[in-house]
Amino acid sequence: MNISLPVSLKSFVDEQVTQRGYGSSSEYVRALIRKDRDRQHLRALLLAGAASEPSSAADAAYFDTLRKRTGQRRRG
Repeated sequence: MNISLPVSLKSFVDEQVTQRGYGSSSEYVRALIRKDRDRQHLRALLLAGAASEPSSAADAAYFDTLRKRTGQRRRG
């Protein structure tokens, strides 16, 4: 895959590669694509959660049960 960029964007990519320690512009672009994919996945999960039916309230008892299941102590 080849991508053509105007000079200003190519300069920006080159700066990011240098400043952020990427090995190449391809590595930088792959990282951006992965971040976008992860962002879209999170968005889909949030939308699915917002569209789902409400469940029981997440009150103190709910969190106490979670702590017991994971073996954690209550803070505070």
